[in-house]
Amino acid sequence: MPPAASTALFAHRTLVLAIILVSYMMIVLDISIVITALPKIQAGLNFSATGLSWVQSAYTLAFGGLLLLGARAGDILGRRRMFIIGLALFTATSLAIGLAQSPAWLLGARALQGVGAALLAPSTLALLSTNFPEGPERTRAIAYYGTVASIGATVGLVLGGVLADLLSWRVGFFINLPIGIGLMLAARRHLAETERRSGQFDFAGAISSTLGMTALVYGIVRSATAGWSDPLTIAVLAAGALLLSLFVVNEARAPQPIMPLRLFASRERAGAYATRILYLGAMMGFWFFITQFLQGVIGMRPFQAGIAFLPLMLSNFAVAMTVPKLTRLIGNAGLLACGIAITLIGMASLTLVSAGTSYLAGMVLPMILLGIGQGGTLSPLTVASLVNVAREDAGAASGLVNAAHQLGGSLGIGILVTVFATASSHTLGDRDLLAQGIAAALTASTIMLVLCLMLVLMLIVRPRKTAGDVRAVAEAET
Repeated sequence: MPPAASTALFAHRTLVLAIILVSYMMIVLDISIVITALPKIQAGLNFSATGLSWVQSAYTLAFGGLLLLGARAGDILGRRRMFIIGLALFTATSLAIGLAQSPAWLLGARALQGVGAALLAPSTLALLSTNFPEGPERTRAIAYYGTVASIGATVGLVLGGVLADLLSWRVGFFINLPIGIGLMLAARRHLAETERRSGQFDFAGAISSTLGMTALVYGIVRSATAGWSDPLTIAVLAAGALLLSLFVVNEARAPQPIMPLRLFASRERAGAYATRILYLGAMMGFWFFITQFLQGVIGMRPFQAGIAFLPLMLSNFAVAMTVPKLTRLIGNAGLLACGIAITLIGMASLTLVSAGTSYLAGMVLPMILLGIGQGGTLSPLTVASLVNVAREDAGAASGLVNAAHQLGGSLGIGILVTVFATASSHTLGDRDLLAQGIAAALTASTIMLVLCLMLVLMLIVRPRKTAGDVRAVAEAET
């Protein structure tokens, strides 16, 4: 290729990568930007303590539940088209959230924003896969994508606290307007439309998976106040389990399922999906409860609470930027195991928090460890989730990565809110009981991370090592 053509191609791919990463950053930011603002939202719109968890879950359930349908829509209707449609809906609902005057208004707009994210997110990763050839270029691009997932959440925590304290929590959503409009214009000009494929929409799969997960999370959260013996709690949980079972049966029989079960044929990919659900459940619980600890127990303002996450954000960013180099040194599986192990140490340290814990003495070091661990986990976890995926399954596989990400967060918050309520009869203003409940929730997060590490060692690290031993023996014999 002539030097001028090579330079032009590099510039074009750089621009495409920038459009994809900024759009994905916006999606990730809106998951966490409300977390440090939750006490302000609760006071301003009169949310109940358990109802507050739905500010997150309304978004992540719609997002995660419809992601696979969004991925299929990109395959059939064109990924650039769905990218722009999803971006338009996401931007419009951001305005609606910023204008919300009641809990129902806010939750409804958050759910619709999740639908926009579900259309947008699969197209980002699929467009990345189709614009960068397999090999070092794609690996590097996916590493940057994983980096955005790693640092976006922590940037949102800091930004959300700053905006909520100095201006308003609503500003965090209003800033999506100019960014979204700019991205739509850039996408129309610089993103090429992908080839459309004929096919059918698996509406039965999308509806059963979304309603099943919603029922499951609602039942778990309801148990925190109504108890596990409550008839409605039992009925909702049973309905959720039934719907999810029907979803699996449907995917096995559907001519064009939104989640082809062959994606789970690889032990490494199956392990990566399960690990992502548990890991995000643990981390979402950390973000949700630590912001309440910083403000409700230590007494920080939202601005201070946002700034308090800087050690996590900076260590996360520093490690995430070195992921390509670390992968070359110790391998993708090795880096993933190390990242989860470090996250586990940091989370276990936070289980000791109490009403007397100070930020500097009891929280800074664990946050640094969590940042290092997260920075070294999400990128290699994304790579493991997409290993040896056929080109025709790229959209479904990328959708499943994001679905596991979002549904893991929803399920994690549901479980941890229940643990929190069981461990504490918390009422506003009672610092000791609040700290007690948060410590219990973080203990449950630690258990989730232990399960993560076990899955990675058994399904990702060990098979890789075995495969390497087999190759070494074969090479020695030839």
